[in-house]
Amino acid sequence: MSPVFALIIAVLVVFVGAIVQGSAGLGMNLLAVPLLAIIDPELVPVPLLTCSLLLSVLAMRREFGDIDWRGTGFAVAGRAPGTVLGTLAVAMLSDRGFSLAVGGFVLLCVLASMLSWRPRPTGPALVAAGFVGGVLGTASSIGAPPVALLYQHEAGPRIRATLAAYMTFGGVLSLVALGVGGQIGLPQIYGTLVLLPFMAAGFALSGPLRRFLDAGWMRPCVLVLAGGGALFLIARALI
Repeated sequence: MSPVFALIIAVLVVFVGAIVQGSAGLGMNLLAVPLLAIIDPELVPVPLLTCSLLLSVLAMRREFGDIDWRGTGFAVAGRAPGTVLGTLAVAMLSDRGFSLAVGGFVLLCVLASMLSWRPRPTGPALVAAGFVGGVLGTASSIGAPPVALLYQHEAGPRIRATLAAYMTFGGVLSLVALGVGGQIGLPQIYGTLVLLPFMAAGFALSGPLRRFLDAGWMRPCVLVLAGGGALFLIARALI
């Protein structure tokens, strides 16, 4: 694959992912991580985390009044120690077994939600979900599914706004931790600058799709995206 063709694929994936996340509250990293990791490993996790952080800031501003600040606080409290563990995983550990365990756990939660389990965003549940999201978000750029599952029965604006707030604070924690761990350099900064305009363009086009998802499609979308993230983690560990 030529460098130019690889770059075109990378920016298109981020563009489409920003449309999905702008309308559903999550999804850009689920779509982008597998392809970007193959095209150019330097684009994961730092450039993608940075794009996701700025996308979350835009989404939070757009639906600011719908944020569940109490729930965000619990999730961020769990995210902080999870971020530390995720940084150590990036620097030191082979993530094969870890990806299998976490991916399997998230997939089981998705399946249970489809059958009979009705999760609620209680304080302890959000702390636990934030912790798992912190580990995943720092190690692989995919940190939203555990928290999104707890909000799956809420209204669309509530889901999007709260996830945006959680990912904004969580993204800052992850980037600071990766910077302290020496994982940010000129290649990561260059990759971020290349991807950012396409993220912004995708977010700008996400508005009309929000209204479609809010008409009864938000929960299925959350389950599909969370399940997709779990399957990606499992597949990455097995391949």
